[in-house]
Amino acid sequence: MEYTISKLAKLAGVSSRTLRYYDEIDLLKPSRINSSGYRIYGQKEVDRLQQILFFRELEVDLETIIQIMDAPNFDQLNVLMQHYNELVQKRTRLDKLIETIDKTIAHQKGEIMMSNEEKFKAFKENLIAGNEQQYGKEIREKYGDKTVDESNAKLRGMSKEDYEAMENLGNEIFELLQKAVETGDPSLEIAQHLAAKHKEWLTYSWPSYSKEAHKGLAEMYIADERFKAYYDKAIAGGTEFLRDAILVYVDKQN
Repeated sequence: MEYTISKLAKLAGVSSRTLRYYDEIDLLKPSRINSSGYRIYGQKEVDRLQQILFFRELEVDLETIIQIMDAPNFDQLNVLMQHYNELVQKRTRLDKLIETIDKTIAHQKGEIMMSNEEKFKAFKENLIAGNEQQYGKEIREKYGDKTVDESNAKLRGMSKEDYEAMENLGNEIFELLQKAVETGDPSLEIAQHLAAKHKEWLTYSWPSYSKEAHKGLAEMYIADERFKAYYDKAIAGGTEFLRDAILVYVDKQN
């Protein structure tokens, strides 16, 4: 079966403008252009669009989607299975949050008593699950299962106050990063303060700190696009600047 751009847009629940943009960036090309100049899409394009929307649901950026789907070794069935597992994990995290909200509402109504630990349990579990889903394979390969499991256990045992402090420190790091990058010098005081704050942030979850591990993590930030995107969203070039500031900071320590 074939579809015009408007019919495919309606079928998929996206806009025609989106499909035209996907065509422009070579993400989803029509199978042909008919004599009237209309884009025509076949079954192959329908299946590719479904795959694209799975990626978008998982918040994968368009540039990465193109790289993945146009790779010579792209295996649609294998990727679909990965999508399935990731969406199940996402649903599990949402279920935990919904359960926490339900308990919080009941607590506010005076129907149950909810401890402070219960109030933050789902958030910590979601943080752990999210980290495992996005970075677990690479981190475990680099630092070993024992280190990662100990880190997760430390997060689970974190008090309400420490959890909030860690979240606030993460926001402070983003703010410092924006200011520090503008100086262009990772050795300046503000950049070294940033690196020190990053070390402090790590110690909330790391079972122990070492200069070598800190260096290794900084290099991983650059090597892995997912890590790079996390800090570059604060300011362009932020990840490389943070890496350089950390390397300077670590080398200065006795």
